Amino acid sequence: MLEIDGISKRYGTTVAVQDLSFDVRAGELFGFVGRNGAGKTTTMRIVLGVLAADAGDVRWAGRPLDLAARRRIGYMPEERGLYPKMRLVEQLAYLGELHGMTGSEARASAVRWLERFGLKDRASDDVQALSLGNQQRVQLAAALVFGPDVLVLDEPFAGLDPVAVDVMAEVLRERADAGVPVIFSSHELELVERLCDRVGIVDRGRMVACGTVGELRAGGQERRWIDIPEAPDDWDAGVAGIRLVQTDGTRRLFELDPGVDDQALLQAGLTTGPVRAFERVEPTLGEIFRTVIEGAAA
Repeated sequence: MLEIDGISKRYGTTVAVQDLSFDVRAGELFGFVGRNGAGKTTTMRIVLGVLAADAGDVRWAGRPLDLAARRRIGYMPEERGLYPKMRLVEQLAYLGELHGMTGSEARASAVRWLERFGLKDRASDDVQALSLGNQQRVQLAAALVFGPDVLVLDEPFAGLDPVAVDVMAEVLRERADAGVPVIFSSHELELVERLCDRVGIVDRGRMVACGTVGELRAGGQERRWIDIPEAPDDWDAGVAGIRLVQTDGTRRLFELDPGVDDQALLQAGLTTGPVRAFERVEPTLGEIFRTVIEGAAA
């Protein structure tokens, strides 16, 4: 388990991270999401040792992270971190050797990952000759080439086409299934919702919500679609604790306050005419994110 325990970081009077705590478990894909400037990259750099925290600890397997442990972390920065005039296979092999692999092991692993990401025929090309999307694939290969114990990835899906997204998602799921803790930040909330076992939402340096998508949904407001083709416009006027948020033809989407029984809405509908549909709506991660951020700002 990778544990981030109460870390804080300031730049003068600016608070980048404040008493931030969470963990990433073995075999888990953890989505780390927040607005720009929320503290995600700062947190990742503290985990890597690139930045020193003002307070708090980072632990791996119950022990403080030292240099040896950090060498076993596969890191993918948001900005490009590759040598532009170095050939792909040579660059990946070099990075593998820096992490303790023999020359032959590193080269074999480099070739294997280039093949996995569809770049084997570009192995002798310089990085600068690749498109930005293909450079992103090489960047992930650089994080994977030495067989890391932990993966820390900052916006790994940025700039990728749908096919590349699928390949990368498959690779990350495989690494997690092999027992590797994987944490990645992303603004692609639909992708985070689809891939991740748990999600942490950070805002202004603080963790404001953390859990599975199901757990995060449980803390939100209930929504119901109801379809009453023959109902008058004001049929819901007597139902307390509900708000109309969307209309689609004869269908209406209502948001229910906490504790409001959806059967009250249904019964009110039935008194006006036949109810053709009545269904619960699961909020998306994007909707949960907006609700949590707005609540944190209040």
